[in-house]
Order: sequence, then structure tokens, then C-alpha cells
Amino acid sequence: MQKIHAAITAVGGYVPDYKLTNAELETLVDTTNDWIVTRTGILERRILKGEGKGSSDMAVMAVQNLLAKRGIDPTEIELLICATTTPDMQFPATANVICDKAGLTKAWGYDVNAACSGFIYSLNIGAQFIETGKHGKVIVVGVDKMSSIINYEDRTTAIIFGDGAGAVLLEPNHEGNGIIDAILRTDGSGRVHLHQKAGGSVKPATEETVKNKEHYVYQEGQAVFKFAVTNMAEVAAEIMERNHLTADDVAWLTPHQANKRIINATADRMGLPLDKVMINIERYGNTTNGTLPLCLWEWENRLKKGDNIILAAFGGGFTWGATYVKWAYDAEAR
Repeated sequence: MQKIHAAITAVGGYVPDYKLTNAELETLVDTTNDWIVTRTGILERRILKGEGKGSSDMAVMAVQNLLAKRGIDPTEIELLICATTTPDMQFPATANVICDKAGLTKAWGYDVNAACSGFIYSLNIGAQFIETGKHGKVIVVGVDKMSSIINYEDRTTAIIFGDGAGAVLLEPNHEGNGIIDAILRTDGSGRVHLHQKAGGSVKPATEETVKNKEHYVYQEGQAVFKFAVTNMAEVAAEIMERNHLTADDVAWLTPHQANKRIINATADRMGLPLDKVMINIERYGNTTNGTLPLCLWEWENRLKKGDNIILAAFGGGFTWGATYVKWAYDAEAR
């Protein structure tokens, strides 16, 4: 019997209209355009504006975009997994809110928080429900409103992050296309280098934690960079070796958009030229869980059925991983 693979059959995305440029950041924090571009490759990032707007609002736009392209009704979706580090609220899960706002009345859902690796983790979790035959239509969303937890007086983090959302639909495939393999890793000792100090059960919010600005992202850039540049590259190369893929066999690398130097190092370790690498960091910055699906959304019309694609990510925690996907459709044929 032919194995069932979980194939990506549609992609949706959304980024806010407002562009926070490097020129504007120069007025907010001690930095320059040249300093930002040299170290990150970022020129601008999108920021969600508006009272009461959160991660779910961007996610809904991405989900609706996906459903419209696939031509299916929201009630056909059976499960929605939301990868996010910036949920609308501590509870309920942002996935529940998305289902309500998008009309997914027959679906159940939950959130996954693995920092910037959350989408790649969630993609592989969602695949299990397809491969076992439990569900036939699963949506995986990656979304973050990083502007809600960024201190715009801290140049080490203010220059990096943006807001955005992407979503993919997973369905059964009997042709051998879909999610083929994954390697996922975690090292909790890395939490000291990248975390949010207050707001959790260890250090609940108080007047003092707010005054001390402990509800923003805290990052030790050099330590994070050193670990990320090694481990994201290594796991991407490892999944190629495990599946007997050469650089010629790989059509695209879809890397987490954290830093242009990390992306370049990963491509180099895999032996891939940059024209095989999806890069949009210069326009969106690091949207955390949104980076991978936003790349797939932007490159969708260039992807061909049977293309070998490697997704790779690295996030706080530390978390990291790579997934090998054989693309299941030609977007232009639809």
C-alpha cells in the first residue's frame, strides 16, 4: 500500500501595511542604516498598527488567503495548529481565536511555542494527523506580532524583528510528494541567551517588572549567532545526507530569516548557490514563526511539483530543525 504523505497543497500569507524603515529606526535608537544592513541584511520590517490588533488578526488574513486560493470552505478544516511566541492572550489559545474569526467551526486547534522554530515543529506535528489518516485537512499557521514585545530603545533587538503571518494547508498525498523527513532538536540550556524575563509563572508581571522593561525580548546576540550559525547549517546538511540529496537535487532552501549571515552560512554548508535560497529578510526582518511560511507564500508561483525543498529554522530555547519537503503542485496550473 502506498504510504500517505502530508503534502502542502496551498499557502497563504499576510504582512501589515506599515513599513518601519532603517531611516526611521535611526530616529528611535542609536544605530545607522549601514550598521543594520551589514549585520543583518534588513532594510525594513512590517509593523501591525491599530488598537486591539493582535497575532490572530494577521493569521486570519493568511488563512483566508489560503482558503480562497484552494477554493475550499472554512468548515472543511479539521485542525488548526498555531505556532506563535506572541499569543493574543495567555489563554485561550490563539488557534481557538483564529478558528472563531475565520469561521473554522468544525476544527479544533491549539498553539505551539518553540520560538522561531515553532512553525517547523508545528508542520511536522500536523503531518502526523494526515499520515495516520486521522484528519484530511490541517492548517498550520506561523504568526507573530513581535513589535508587541520589542523594546525600541534596545538596538540589539529593535532592528531585527517585524510582524507577519503565513499559513499552509496539509492534505493526504499518494504520489510520494509531501513532508518526507525531519530532524528536530532542542537544548534548553540556551534559554539564558534569548528569552523574555518576566510575564511567565516564574516571574509574574508586577509594577517593578514593567518599570524594568522585563517584558521585552532579551537577547545576547553573539552567543545566539554563534550557536545558530553552526546548528542551523549542520541540521540542514544532515537532512540532505540522510536522504542522499546533493546540492543539485535541492531546488530550494527555505531558511529562517533571522540574519543574512546565518542564511549565507547555511546555504554554503549545503553547497547551494544563493539563487536557490528564499530570502526576504531585507523587506520583512525576522517575523519569528512567520518567516518560513511567508517565504513559501512569496515563492509559491516559482515552485514546481516534485521540487525538493529544505526548510531550516533556529529559535530561542534553543530550538532548531530541518524538514525535507517534496513539493506537491504547480501553482501556475491551478
